[in-house]
Amino acid sequence: MRELTGLYPRSGAGLLPLLLIPPVLLVLQLLVVARLWVEERDGAVAFTVISIEPERSSTGQAGGARSRRSGREEEEEVVRDGELMRDVEQAYEDENEMQERQVGPRVMDVQLWAVNKPSFPAELSRIITYITRPQLKCSKALPPGKAQAVPPPVTSARWLLCAEDWLLPAAHRPCVAYSFSMDGGDADFLSTVSGLGCEIHRFDPSTSSASVGHLGNSLASNHGNTGVVSQHKLWLEWRVPKGRRHRMSGSQGGVSHTLADIMAALGHHTVHFLYADLLSAEWRVFQNWIEVGILQNIHHLVATVHLHWAGFEVGGSNEEVLRYWFSVLRGLEACGLHLVHSSSGEGHSVLKHTLESAHSSYTLTWANTQH
Repeated sequence: MRELTGLYPRSGAGLLPLLLIPPVLLVLQLLVVARLWVEERDGAVAFTVISIEPERSSTGQAGGARSRRSGREEEEEVVRDGELMRDVEQAYEDENEMQERQVGPRVMDVQLWAVNKPSFPAELSRIITYITRPQLKCSKALPPGKAQAVPPPVTSARWLLCAEDWLLPAAHRPCVAYSFSMDGGDADFLSTVSGLGCEIHRFDPSTSSASVGHLGNSLASNHGNTGVVSQHKLWLEWRVPKGRRHRMSGSQGGVSHTLADIMAALGHHTVHFLYADLLSAEWRVFQNWIEVGILQNIHHLVATVHLHWAGFEVGGSNEEVLRYWFSVLRGLEACGLHLVHSSSGEGHSVLKHTLESAHSSYTLTWANTQH
């Protein structure tokens, strides 16, 4: 009996270790149920407690079904979040891609203030002086409606095309002319470029049809033939659309397109004569031309600039708007366009200010000296 009694504790205190075993096992079980996840984030270890409560169910299965249902809901939420993030990422990618296409190979330089600080009189004087002083003197010019050069000056003309031999297309090469106008003010321009034998394309989103049309009998009598004008129900856009890679079908795939896309759709690398009265959209369109580098393919430009208000998508104070306009004009010059002729329009309102020293619009003619 002595040998057997040595196997058992001689007092109640010896039973304490045995009594502690069940609680220890219970604590270990709770730790397992707690499902502590260890995640390594940024080199640090973070502990996330998912749950420490046991599932309660009177049947022993309802809790499991609730858990499974909760799991499905969590999975669906993760899927929804993932789709949302993909949509957001795609939106950012589309926006960045469009911005890259809009900016193009260069960014238009913003000019300094005229007097080192914002000043409406100083900015106004600078831009009016700039657009009323021709930069290129031509020994002969083509006036509106005429295909025969005349010596300058022709002061009353709304526009003049510089007719220097090196600025005109070679006789053995057909020239290309574009006109963007919605008020019919381009009739004289169409007459002149038709007399030069140009391939003519006219763009007007308000036209009733997009069929090929002809100029009137007066043109035939003046030049011995009837000029053919291809009419397009299109307009100029300064924002590069998302679907730019989609080629226009028959050059009539939509209402608005950039000049670069229109030229590509029509198969033109060069436009020798371009007329544009864009009804206050000219400033943003000009900026697009500067930034995408299309102006090197434009030889002569006749355009009306409007000063009575800032223009489409042009904002800021009056001083900032005037500086922006001047920056656009200097950008055209940096691309090789030099002012040949300037004529003032009606009205004396500039940014809603009545000024006798300025006009509400000017029709300007440029010649590209870098082509």
